[in-house]
Formats: sequence, structure tokens, C-alpha cells
Amino acid sequence: MPMTSRAFTVIENEWITLADGTRLAARIWMPEHAEQDPVPAVFEFLPYRKGDGTSPRDESTYPVFAAAGIAGVRVDIRGSGESDGVIDGEYTPLELANACELVAWIAAQPWSNGSVGMMGISWGGFNCLQVAALKPPALKAVISIASTVDRYNDDIHYKNGTHLSAQLSWAATMLAYQSRSPDPDIVGDRWKNMWLERLENEPFFLEEWLQHQRRDAFWKHGSICEDFSGFPVPALVIAGWADGYRSTPLKAVEGLGDKAKALIGPWVHKYPHFAWPKPRMDFHGEAIAWWNRWLGGEENGAESTPQIRAYIQDAARPALRREVDPGFWIAKDTWQTPQMATFYVEQYGTLTPGMPIAGASGHDRYLKSPLDTGIMAGEWFTLKPDAEMALDQRLDDAGSLIIETPPLTEPQDFLGQPVLELDVSTEAEIGNLCARLVDVHPDGTATRVTFGVVNLAHRDGNAEPKAMPRGEKTRIRLVLDAMGYRFRAGHRIRLSLSTAYWPMVLPPPTDADVTIDLASLGLALPKLGAHKVIAIPEPANPDPLPKYTELAPGETARGVERDLTNGLTEYSIYEDTGLFEHPGTGLATRQVRDELWSIGQDDPLSMTGTSIWTCDMQRPGWFVRTVSTATIACTATDWLISASVRAFEGEAQIFEKTFEKAIPRDFM
Repeated sequence: MPMTSRAFTVIENEWITLADGTRLAARIWMPEHAEQDPVPAVFEFLPYRKGDGTSPRDESTYPVFAAAGIAGVRVDIRGSGESDGVIDGEYTPLELANACELVAWIAAQPWSNGSVGMMGISWGGFNCLQVAALKPPALKAVISIASTVDRYNDDIHYKNGTHLSAQLSWAATMLAYQSRSPDPDIVGDRWKNMWLERLENEPFFLEEWLQHQRRDAFWKHGSICEDFSGFPVPALVIAGWADGYRSTPLKAVEGLGDKAKALIGPWVHKYPHFAWPKPRMDFHGEAIAWWNRWLGGEENGAESTPQIRAYIQDAARPALRREVDPGFWIAKDTWQTPQMATFYVEQYGTLTPGMPIAGASGHDRYLKSPLDTGIMAGEWFTLKPDAEMALDQRLDDAGSLIIETPPLTEPQDFLGQPVLELDVSTEAEIGNLCARLVDVHPDGTATRVTFGVVNLAHRDGNAEPKAMPRGEKTRIRLVLDAMGYRFRAGHRIRLSLSTAYWPMVLPPPTDADVTIDLASLGLALPKLGAHKVIAIPEPANPDPLPKYTELAPGETARGVERDLTNGLTEYSIYEDTGLFEHPGTGLATRQVRDELWSIGQDDPLSMTGTSIWTCDMQRPGWFVRTVSTATIACTATDWLISASVRAFEGEAQIFEKTFEKAIPRDFM
């Protein structure tokens, strides 16, 4: 937090007109007397609605920036909130070009000192890196949280050639979000025509995503890993171990070198000053120092921050709600490729330090996991520290091949990405393999530390998949997600292998089995190595989010039901945000997600997923609702997708559209 505080004003809606005539809606936090004493500005560009969708987190951060003399400019992407037009996809050339134009607009304002930073979590974390790579002159630094440098392998779509169920979930989410009405109190009488234009023309993102099932030019666009050397500005890259984007900070540092600083905490997919599990960090103080250094020229030493700061989890335990993860903060001034601790499988199936035994034989193990192995995996990206996080792994381990060390005689600390190599054979052309690294506590509790998955057809890369050679032993190299973890003395390190990880990963077209040559297996774990134990300041305000008026409570439910008679497993998700009214605008909103995944025993083609979103907006005398549905099913040759959107003004339905398509499977 700054030592001095500057008065500021909030411009609730500022129209910014692009060169093509499109008006985008912005909310601006402006330090007082900025026109007499120009200030730096931080820009965030999202499709999530500044007036209600992101307003709580915006109102926790941008006033603090403004009080420190930094303007905040929060702009809705076209077709979102009150901005004109219709969104055309995710991180499209048009979106990034608009962002570059907005950076120039901000820098040219009389209140601007000409230096702009860009910031965000998730979508905003993605596009700030992507915009920086385009080198708009006024953009001087970025802070990217829960983001990616590789859109194919580290996002909600695909993971090493496997198909993530989060792809349908996110397509359904965006269909619902983009179907919401603009606010009549801001856009006036044209709100309904704007709404109908969105409803009629918004794309169903899943169609485009499924047309690119391998890593092609579509995914290379916006993946800054394609040209790390051309990235021009300092980047502070932040993530949480509980989130799907946990590997990005290390990949950014490895690719960007001195231009990047990495910070990884124990968190879910949230800003770190209000994320779970605790401990949190003083994000505001960290960010203000970063902006003052790179946007204001203040010699505050931000460039000398250690290249890596990470929270090392210490025997974390799964729980119904993970309020706090035990552990400690460490720093490395410079990140170097870690030394690896290598484990192999000895004769009796024990994971042992050393190297695989050259020429050993007779260690073949057959593996065919139940198709519902994976129900304890949680979400790919997590928003709450409850069952969205991985739970006790013993249920999933029951369907897996497990190999583990004896109880450790001393603690072992790791930071980085584990690497698994092994020989497998299968009679199927396509199959999935999941590897989980598990901390087995003395009482048997099993904590998932990290995991990795691979579509065996993608064993040699994601650009040109090819069928497995039938029945031939084939070398597989699988890089697991990053971890920062201490295995305590008395605990065991377990490697769990499975051919299914449902519902997180959708199954291949056949119920493929594999034979694993355990004598070939080598597991390399990245040693923590030389480091400093440090303290990371926590936020002064333990409850920084503003309080809105609750009109109806929210509800969360997540469960698994097994029909033992018919051999069917169903995984259900219900999330109701509750109905909350913004006290400043009087606008009340509510979103309900109702999602169901199902799969039959021994039949991967029985897999289905349905995600239904209901979104309400209201003021006295005005009520609108959209109901959006997205589904996926499959045959041996095709993905079958469908979607529908219905819109209501009051009790009357005023719009409906449906979509249905079969898209060929591409080695997936």
C-alpha cells in the first residue's frame, strides 16, 4: 500500500470510439488533478461486464491504484456489457487490434503521462501478454495472472492432445455471458436492439475450437511462446498451484529470461489478495511498486526482485474446504533448469531412487482403468477451495496402477515440472494416459500434488498426431504440470497411472488398454535446490471485496451418482451465485450453472455433457433472462455438439435460436 493517498474520482461510463466507429464502454478511476499532473494508467480489457461481472474485484483494486496516483481504465470488449457490436471469438486479431488502439487512446489523453500498463487474470492475463507481443509503443509493462504462453497446451481446450471437458463448460459460459443484455441505464432506449443483435450473431465458440484439435496456426496465434525473443516489456506473471495455469510463470521465466518475474502461491483462479487457500499476498502493494517502476520511472528496485518466488506446499491435505495450505515462501534470484531426482521401479514394484535397469525384462503390467476414474480430480481451473479442488485420491487410485516409495527417511523438496518416461504398448490407435504425483500421508490420505495427461497419438508432438503402432513398445515422455512441494519424512511419493481421467478429460473413441514396461519407467522430480526462505507480505485488508445487497442467497452442489444396475456414472455441478444488487447502480444480477456429465461402464461412446446457464438481470419494473444450453456427445468418428439460447423480457420469450453440428474427431 502507498504511504500517501491521493483523492480520485470514478467515471462510471466513458465512451471510447474506435477508428471503425464502434463505441466501447469504459469505467475509469482517475486520480485528482491528473490533467495538471499527468499520471500513468493501467488498462484491463475483458468480455465480463464492468458494471456487474467484474465490478467487485475492480472495486477492490482500482481505487487503491488511483489513490496511489495510477489511473485505472477497465474496458468491455465489443459485444460485452455496454460496448457496441458482437464478439467474434477468443483473443482474435480484431480484439488485439482494438486493444492496441485503446492503449494509444489512453496514452494520448491529457491526464496520461504516456505510459500504459496492462493487467488481468485469465482472459485479461492472456490478452495483456498477447497485446504486449504486438509492441504498441505506449505499453511499458504487464501483470499477467492465471494465464498462458501456449494456448493449445495450457488452456481450457486441450492438454497434450487430450480433450478437456472444460472446453464445453467454458463454451457454455461464454455463450451465456455474451447473451446478456446491455444496461438500459447506460445505453438508453437502444438497449433492446443491441441485445437482439448480440443474441442473433454471437458465435458458439465450441464449433471453432473443435475445428482445431491439433496445435495449428489457430492456437499458435496469441501463444507468445512462438517468439519469446520478440517480447518487449517487463512481465510479472502470477499463478496458483490449485489452478490449471500453474505452469505458466515458470514457462514465462524460462522463455522471457530477465524480462519476466514469476510468483506462484497456493491459490485457486483468483486475484491473490482474496484467493484461497491462504496465505494470500499483498497484490496491491506488489502491483503499485511494479507500475511505479515501469510506468512512472521510480527507482524502487522492482527490477531486482528475485526471478522466482514460490510457495512450497508442505504436506497439504485434501479437504471439503481448503482454507489454508501449510508451507513456506522461497525465492530464487535466477531460475535455472533444476537438477532432477530420478526414480525407477525395482523388481517388486517399489519406486526407488536411481535409474531404470538397462535390459531388465519381465516387468510388463496391464492397465485398463474404469472409465469413471478421475471423479476426485476437481475442476481443471478452480474458483473455490472446495470440491473444485482435487480431493483424496484413494478412490481414483483404486482404478489406477500405483507405484510408490517406502516411507521417506527425510523430507524432500521440489520445484518445477516432473518428467515421466516409460515404454507402453497398446492394440488401439488412440489412447489416453494420465500420470498423477501423489503425497501419501502416514494415515493413508492421498493428496494430488500435480498431474499430466497425454493422448498417445500426440506422443511426438501436438501438430501432427499419428496412430500408435499396434502391439509395439513405444517410448512416451510426459511432462507433468509444475509443482512446489515438500514431501515430509514418513510420507510416501506415489505415482498413479490410469487410462482414464473423466470427467476432466474426455475419453478416446475406444476403451483402450495399455501394457506398461515398468523396467523402462523413469520418473524425474525437479529438486528445489539453492534458495532463500522469504516472507511475502499479506494484504492489510483481509476482506477486500465490496459488499453488495443480497436479495437471494447462492448455492453450490457437486456430486457423483453411480447407477449400479445400469452401469452409469453421473457427475453433477450446480452453482448459483445468488441474486445481488449493486448499491451504486441498483442493478441486480444472478447466474446459475447446472451441468451434468455421464458415462457408461466400458463404453466411451456413451459419454455426454450438458451445461445449462440461466442469467438474470433486473431493476424495479425491468427484468430480463437468458437460458443458454450447450451439449456434447460423440460417435466413433465425430463430436456431436448442440446449443440453444432463449431470451425473455419479463415473462415473454422474445428470442430463440438453436445450433447443431457434427465435427470429425481428429486423432482424439
